[in-house]
Amino acid sequence: MNTSKRHEIFSRMRTANPHPKTELEYRTPFELLISVMLSAQATDISVNAATRHLYPVANTPEAILDLGEEKLTEYIQRIGLYKTKAKHVIQTCRILVEQHDGAVPQTREALEALPGVGRKTANVVLNTAFGQPTMAVDTHIFRISNRIGLAPGKNVLEVEKKLLKVIPKEFMLDAHHWMILHGRYICRARTPKCAECLIFDLCEYKQKVI
Repeated sequence: MNTSKRHEIFSRMRTANPHPKTELEYRTPFELLISVMLSAQATDISVNAATRHLYPVANTPEAILDLGEEKLTEYIQRIGLYKTKAKHVIQTCRILVEQHDGAVPQTREALEALPGVGRKTANVVLNTAFGQPTMAVDTHIFRISNRIGLAPGKNVLEVEKKLLKVIPKEFMLDAHHWMILHGRYICRARTPKCAECLIFDLCEYKQKVI
């Protein structure tokens, strides 16, 4: 895929959705961090359903530590892998309090040092909470990067590095959200909605489905 095609893809996405946002509900960097941790192998809908009850009661590291792991588990038990996630959230909150004065760190290294936080989660927080031009490659972004020919790669890190190189800088801050939404609702895994796709004429996958 050439440079002009890539520019046109993101130009159209920006026109259609000038201010894309995550579908996770949050008000602070800490709430976003916890929501993203909870969202692993779970839907945003299930996470939001849980945090709507959790955050009014405890939405700081100190408050969640006061809540305790057992009580936290009750709030998130409908989310996949909730027991492991509850343990990681408690451990993360303790580190935030003891090492970061209760604040969410703004470097990938410090974020990835938190239990239950991997590269993707760190990139989401850096991009969404702190406005850094990172690219968090989830299953949707990995799929469409390969499918449409935007940034083919054998693994998520390879795709991430390619996307950071090929996405025009003017679109970099919002590209993560545009691509997730496109993959979630249009360029779906099993039944892509090519007839509704705003970049269909630019896609290198269309030849396979016509």
